[in-house]
Amino acid sequence: MSISTPTLITFLIYIGAMLLIGFVAYRATKNFDDYILGGRSLGSFVTALSAGASDMSGWLLMGLPGAIFVAGLSESWIAIGLIAGAWLNWLFVAGRLRVHTERNKNALTLPDYFSHRFEDESRTLRIFSALVVLVFFTIYCASGVVAGARLFESSFGVPYNLALWIGAAATILYVFIGGFLAVSWTDTVQATLMIFALLITPVFVILALGDMGAAMDTIATQNPAAFDMFNGLSFVAIVSLLAWGLGYFGQPHILVRFMAADSVKTIPNARRIGMAWMILTLAGAVAVGFFGIAYFAGHPEQAGPVSENGERVFMELVKILFNPWVAGIILSGVLAAVMSTLSAQLLVSSSALTQDFYKAMLRKNASQTELVWVGRAMVLLIAFIALGIASNPDSKVLGLVSYAWAGFGAAFGPVVLISLLWKNMTRNGALAGMIVGAVTVVVWKEFIGMGLYEIIPGFILASIAILIFSKVGAGASPSMIKRFEDAESEYQRG
Repeated sequence: MSISTPTLITFLIYIGAMLLIGFVAYRATKNFDDYILGGRSLGSFVTALSAGASDMSGWLLMGLPGAIFVAGLSESWIAIGLIAGAWLNWLFVAGRLRVHTERNKNALTLPDYFSHRFEDESRTLRIFSALVVLVFFTIYCASGVVAGARLFESSFGVPYNLALWIGAAATILYVFIGGFLAVSWTDTVQATLMIFALLITPVFVILALGDMGAAMDTIATQNPAAFDMFNGLSFVAIVSLLAWGLGYFGQPHILVRFMAADSVKTIPNARRIGMAWMILTLAGAVAVGFFGIAYFAGHPEQAGPVSENGERVFMELVKILFNPWVAGIILSGVLAAVMSTLSAQLLVSSSALTQDFYKAMLRKNASQTELVWVGRAMVLLIAFIALGIASNPDSKVLGLVSYAWAGFGAAFGPVVLISLLWKNMTRNGALAGMIVGAVTVVVWKEFIGMGLYEIIPGFILASIAILIFSKVGAGASPSMIKRFEDAESEYQRG
């Protein structure tokens, strides 16, 4: 594709719009609370779409359609697990976390919340949880940079190292300038673009094939196993795919959206909007991959790129079926998916460094202006480390991304969930849960395996550790129990 095509112009207009939103958010950012949590001012629509967009990365438009294209509907179990997990997260965690973080000294980050919820004067919880955030998110950010670079490389023939900087620069800039408000507002635009791209593309694929019946007949002839949800999967494999949903309880970049809602009353409507968006986008992604089987079976002369790499199925269908100007808008959805997740991860990492290390350890009395600028500096620091890792797209460290989701889910998920549901949970229980969850994920992944996704043993053992160690030593203090009961009462009233 020529670099002077309408697609490039569309991309540039899109990136320019994101930067403009960043500058508008800059004018609305008055203190550090605004910079990392938007002043807890998000309405239900922004809360819902921001949570969805920050969750669904390039995997939604590249990885999932590609997996369905190659293996058929048996790869859709993960989508079912994610929908169930996200719904439970909205139901049990979202509203409670919004109330509990405010009741616990207006906690701005997860490490902040853990520290105040369990009255941890030793700072052990804060340090350990902030380190978990930084390690996993730096790797996550690197993977996002690589995905953006691959998009520019494949769309415009730009050399990888140049594409790396182009893809990352715009995201880094609007996070640096506008902070949480910029990330949340741009996420809303990006989520809208993603759902448009994933709903319109399968419709045009079916129209190109004639009708739904013709598409189904072609798939049945080409790959009848594509219809089989159980094809090639054992019981353990299905459980492992469904278990991806457990990860939601511990993802900081998603949980922070709940914390930023303007009130607990916002959450029920946000849940309805967020879940509708998620179900439609996942269904669209599955449909793109599924009907892509029929399209390329009928047009083998166009199948070269997808035969080499199934993850290109969405991009190739868009380039083939749409006018270049429309294709540019739809392909911007891939960029939106990458940018929305990368921006959320950059901001959470910056927040951990600024709030949980700089302010908590070095400058307790730092001014709001100082903290905002330190937060911006931390965005740049994390971004440059991620760019360094991503400069070698084949670096082995990127393989860790496959269980970074499990790492967060097992290390933080049980701690977050139980801390919001059980008033007698203690600091010892929280610390034991984090350590057992994180260690189990790594040990299981590296040494045990057995085909079982590591989040399952990690989540179970971390939950058991929380329950056991909360009974060891001093129990929950009267002040901890009172804060919990007050927060729970406020949540029930909401």
